[in-house]
Amino acid sequence: MSQGPGPLLNMLPIVMIFIIFYFLLIRPQKKAQDEHKKILKELKKNDEVTTSGGIYGTILNVKDDSVTLRVDDNVKIEVLKSAVSVVRRKSS
Repeated sequence: MSQGPGPLLNMLPIVMIFIIFYFLLIRPQKKAQDEHKKILKELKKNDEVTTSGGIYGTILNVKDDSVTLRVDDNVKIEVLKSAVSVVRRKSS
């Protein structure tokens, strides 16, 4: 009587798929999230930023969970820090 492949051998394709998903999807996404958190922690006055909604502005004030942006002369808006997607130029 011949036995079929063992249960561990049957699980090998599922394990391989999980490993591929980890290295191609999960790990890079986590790295990008960590980088975004680092950028948000380092926000400071006079940084030029772009929000996730496409608004360009210069930071006037940084609070715990929000920032005040100057988007034009005498035009200020307050947005959540999480809405800041890119720091275009850091202040010196």
